[in-house]
Amino acid sequence: MIFLWAFVIGGAICVFGQICFDVFKLTPAHTMTLLVVLGAVADGVGLYDPFIKFAGAGASVPITSFGNALVHGAIDELHKHGGIGILTGIFKVTSAGISAAIIFSFLAALFVKPKG
Repeated sequence: MIFLWAFVIGGAICVFGQICFDVFKLTPAHTMTLLVVLGAVADGVGLYDPFIKFAGAGASVPITSFGNALVHGAIDELHKHGGIGILTGIFKVTSAGISAAIIFSFLAALFVKPKG
C-alpha cells in the first residue's frame, strides 16, 4: 500500500506543479520556488515529517522535500548551536544535493552544446 500512496502523493505534487504552469502561467522558476517554500512551511509547522511517514518517497523525492530539508536542518542546528546553527544547518543537510547539482550541471555544460 505504501507504493500506491507514494505514487498518488508524488503524482499529486507533480499535478499541482503542472497546474501552476498551465493555469496560473507561472514560470518554472516560480513554480519550483513555490513548491520549495510550501515544503519549508509545512516542515516549519510540523506537517512534513508525518507526510513523509505516510507517503514515503512520494513526499521525500519531489522538490518540496528540499524546502523540508532546509528548514529541518536549520531547526535542528538552531537547537544544538544557537543562532549560527540556522546557517550551518541549512548547508549541513543539503550540501550533498547542492554539490551534485553543481557538478552535474558543470559536466552537462562541458559535453552538451546548447541551441541558440
